[in-house]
Amino acid sequence: MSLFAAVAHHGSLSAAGRKLGLSPASVSRQITALEEQLGARLLNRTSRSMTLTSTGEIYLRHAENILHQIEEMQAEVSQREQQPSGLLRVHSRLLVGTLVLMPNLPRFLQAYPKISVELVMSNHPVDLAERNVDVDIRIGKLTESALIARRLATSERVVCAAPAYLAGRPPILAPADLAQQNCLTYRLGMGRSVWRFAHAEGPPVEVPVAGSLTTDNGPALHAAALAGLGVVLMPDWSVREDIRAGRLVRLLADHRASHLEFENGVFAVYQRSRHLSACIRVFIDFLVETFRNTDR
Repeated sequence: MSLFAAVAHHGSLSAAGRKLGLSPASVSRQITALEEQLGARLLNRTSRSMTLTSTGEIYLRHAENILHQIEEMQAEVSQREQQPSGLLRVHSRLLVGTLVLMPNLPRFLQAYPKISVELVMSNHPVDLAERNVDVDIRIGKLTESALIARRLATSERVVCAAPAYLAGRPPILAPADLAQQNCLTYRLGMGRSVWRFAHAEGPPVEVPVAGSLTTDNGPALHAAALAGLGVVLMPDWSVREDIRAGRLVRLLADHRASHLEFENGVFAVYQRSRHLSACIRVFIDFLVETFRNTDR
């Protein structure tokens, strides 16, 4: 297959033979054997010229695709055997970066000492190409199809509060009870804060909430909840360990809750490329493993 492609590209048996270190006679015998195997003539050969037949043109097109795929496979396999190295630029939302990425990043850097990470955390969307970002860790519902996204985890929202806050206060048995509570809210805009709830036995409801703290900083909400300041709405992965350890108590567990959308997730997003770099590949694998462990 590769020999035939070389003959077609060089336009002669002798030129292809010189390129591959074969005699013209050897090239001719192998092309003839290929034609006999296929039961079709691929080349029109005379003493002065050589051209592809229509069947030869079809075979060449498919052969080139197959050979290119083989080259890509060999490059990827070879790359996997090499120690990844270089600068990896990562952007992350504040909450996932603070609570999940940073505690585990030292393990990644120890496993890949030739990789250096440039990490930026913010709650502002970034243009990967414009900012030269390799991997962006996003939370929410993805709408941008020009990028490749790997789901790392679901991101259900849960209502919770510290035992110290709940002690001595009226129980929270229904979403409407939150109107009488000090709710710590995430700032999405300039309007009032609304939490949305869905229940299997009824239509979704919206509950206006308010309290002593509103911020666009997820880690600050998390810290305030742990300190017993009030009730908070957080992604499940961010408070799972706190609930297991009793530092927080989950409320309204029979309801789905959200700020906006009920379908959310945590995603690693990167640009489309012919070759996924070794640095990006191992970092994505690290993120998948990390979130798998947090989900246990």
